[in-house]
Amino acid sequence: MSNRIILSADSTCDLGEELCNRHSVHYYPYHIILDGKSYSDGVDITPDKIYKIYHEKQILPKTAAINIAEYFDYFSQWTKQGYEVIHITLGHGLSTSYNNCRLAAEKLKGVYVIDSRNLSTGSGMLVIEAARRIEAGMSAEQIAKEVSLLADNVNTSFVIDTLEFLYKGGRCSSLQMLGANILKLKPCIEINNENGTMGVGKKYRGTLDKALEQYVHDRLERADNIYEDRIFITHSGISEQRIDLVKNEISKINRFREIHVTRAGCTISSHCGPNTLGVIFITHS
Repeated sequence: MSNRIILSADSTCDLGEELCNRHSVHYYPYHIILDGKSYSDGVDITPDKIYKIYHEKQILPKTAAINIAEYFDYFSQWTKQGYEVIHITLGHGLSTSYNNCRLAAEKLKGVYVIDSRNLSTGSGMLVIEAARRIEAGMSAEQIAKEVSLLADNVNTSFVIDTLEFLYKGGRCSSLQMLGANILKLKPCIEINNENGTMGVGKKYRGTLDKALEQYVHDRLERADNIYEDRIFITHSGISEQRIDLVKNEISKINRFREIHVTRAGCTISSHCGPNTLGVIFITHS
């Protein structure tokens, strides 16, 4: 590890195995409580298992934040060896994990906690920015300062195919779900960079393919100063044909050096259901 710095994140950053290995990222898994059993996000449960149980029993999991003691023990394994740790959490508006992580870090020396103010690969974008700075030889303290500021510039949104999972999870009303189904609406969910909370943006009407095509153009053509190193296509389980459709539309608008396709983990997928897809990028200040 450069500068003896460990880079870590909550499992909700959804970077996938290839990017985690490339940038030496460590995950701490969220807790998934499903059908009376406790699982670790991405370790012993997958989104497809969640979908299967839902369709069989009409039950959805509950997610539980990582607690202070867990974070403390997790960080201690490295601080005892003289490492510094940079850890990036799910946005504080979505979970108590950031505050728990901050309290654990206060008891240790050399642990820097970054509130991503985001979710999924919106957080993952910041993880990669931290990795690039570690590789460049920057100090952990300076990395934490710079990456925290970058959270303002991450653009995260996604289109939901059905409100069924949000309704079952208590995040929208039956009237909202019924109206969306009748009008064939595909809502765009946008992330508030102040705290990571979610709000409804444009509602697309028609087929999912049509919605995704228009969504990509809306997000990329209206954004200024896009950082062209990378963009994420992150989904909760969707066909390769639709991924290719989105890739093609992105390529028509902007030539990103890397287009990463990642699948959202259990924490994110359990809230939005299958066939959810988002494009995530970062802009210059």
